[in-house]
Amino acid sequence: MAVAGFDEEFDVVVAGTGAAGSAAALAAYEAGARVLVVDKCDAATAGGNTRVSGGGWWVNRDAERARTFLRSLSGDFPVADDVVDAWATETVDVSRWLKELGADVAMSGDYHTEPEYLELDGSDCYAGMDTVAGRMGNQLLHGFLRSALAERGIETRFSTPAVELIVENGTVVGVEVEGSDGRHRIRARGGVVLATGGFAADPTMVRDYLRVRDHVLWGSPASTGDGHRMAQAVGADLWHMDNMMTITGVRGDDEHGHYLALWNANNYLWVADDGRRFVDEAAEPKHGHVRRGGAYELFPLRPFHLVFDEQMRTAGPLSPSPDVLPVGWNMLMKGVRWSADNSDEIAKGWIVRADTIVGLAVELGVDPVTLERTVTSYNAACAAGHDDRFGRAPETLGAVTEGPFYALTVRPLLGWSNGGPRRDGRARVVDTRGAAIGGLYAAGELSSTYSWCKDGGFHIADALVFGRVAGRDAAARATGVGSGGASR
Repeated sequence: MAVAGFDEEFDVVVAGTGAAGSAAALAAYEAGARVLVVDKCDAATAGGNTRVSGGGWWVNRDAERARTFLRSLSGDFPVADDVVDAWATETVDVSRWLKELGADVAMSGDYHTEPEYLELDGSDCYAGMDTVAGRMGNQLLHGFLRSALAERGIETRFSTPAVELIVENGTVVGVEVEGSDGRHRIRARGGVVLATGGFAADPTMVRDYLRVRDHVLWGSPASTGDGHRMAQAVGADLWHMDNMMTITGVRGDDEHGHYLALWNANNYLWVADDGRRFVDEAAEPKHGHVRRGGAYELFPLRPFHLVFDEQMRTAGPLSPSPDVLPVGWNMLMKGVRWSADNSDEIAKGWIVRADTIVGLAVELGVDPVTLERTVTSYNAACAAGHDDRFGRAPETLGAVTEGPFYALTVRPLLGWSNGGPRRDGRARVVDTRGAAIGGLYAAGELSSTYSWCKDGGFHIADALVFGRVAGRDAAARATGVGSGGASR
C-alpha cells in the first residue's frame, strides 16, 4: 500500500537475513506487525556470517551470573548497564524461543561444552552450547530461520539492498531500497531494523578501524559495512569499532581463506619476517584473543610464517575437513577442501618445501643463518622439555627435525568485526549525545554487544537476542502496544 511520499508501507522493515534480521522479523511478526525483510544478496548467498558460522548459541543457566561474566569479559571496555541487563536476561530464553518456533534444539556434545574463559568471574553461568539438531555448522541455523520466515508468510526480498534511511523531524520513518526496477521508498511505521552484518569485507574500514594487515576472509563477502554508513548518515554514534575476531588462516585462490588448525601434531614453530620466533605458538586462541603477558590481546594482526617438518605434514590436514568443522565461506559456499595429506597445497605453492632449513629460508626470503639458529634453539627447548623464551607448554613442544621441511605464510583470517552504531538495551540506535534515534534499531554483527572478549556461541546468541528485542520494540511503536509504545 502506498502512502504520500512512499511507494509502500509496512509496520517494520528489516535489512538483513542473518540470525539478527531473521529474529527481528519473527519477533515483530509475533507481536502482530506487518513485516518486510530485504537483503542485498540473492537467495543463494544471503544470510551473512550466520550462514557459514558454527550456528550455535551459548546456554545461559543464570542471568545474574551472566551479568558478572559479561562485565568480566569486557574488562577495561565496559558495556552500558541496560545492554548488559538485556543481554543477560534475554540469552536465558534463546533455546526455548527457538523450540517454540519449531527448531530441533539440542546441546552440542563436541564443541564449547565449557567456557573458554573459565578463570573469569561469572563463567559458571555457561552451561554449554545449543545448536540445531545438536550439530555444528552446515548452514543448519540459517536453513531453519529461513524456513521459519517462509512458513509464517513473512515477505523476504532478495537482491534488494537497503541504501538510505528516510528521516522526518529527526525520526527514521522508512528506508530506500534498490530493486530490479530502480529505487523504492518504503515507509516503516514502527521502525527500521539494521541487521546488515559487519565490515570485514570492506578493505578501507578494516584498515581504518581494525589495523589488520593482509587479512583473508572467513565469512560473507557481503559484510561491507552498509548498515554502518546508513546509520552514521543519520547521526549514529559508534562503539568498540576496533574489536573483532581473527584466527590463523591461509589465503586461498581469492580473498577468502582457510582456517589453519594445528590439531594433529606439534612439530612446528612460528617465525616473523626476520626469521625469529615471536610468541608462544600454542597459546589457546579464544575467539580472537589469546592470553600473553598476563593479559588478553587480539591475535593475529599481521602475517607470519609457519615452519614445520615431515612429521607434521603426514599427521593430517593443516585445515580441518567438513566432517570436523563445517564452517566458513570457502568450505560451505564454494565447496573448497584442503587435501588430507597437504599435498595439493604443496603443488599449488601455498606450502613451500626444501630439504634443509637453509633451503627453506631461501624459499621464504628470510635470512638463512637466522632461521637455522631459530630452529636449532627451538629444537633444544624441545629436547630440554621447557621453553624459556616464550613459555610454550612442555606437552606442545614438538621438535622440527625430520626433513623435508615446509613453510607457509599465515595470515589473519578475519571472522567478524564487532563494532558499529551504538545501541541501548532496547536495541535502539543512539546518536552522539546518547539520545535514541526514533525508529532506528541495530542488531547482530552490525552492532555486537562485545567490547572485548567473548566466549563460544556468544555471537549467534547476541544476534538472536537483540534481533528479538529490536523486532518487539519496533512492532510496539507501530501498534502502540508493548514496551515501545510510548517511544514513537
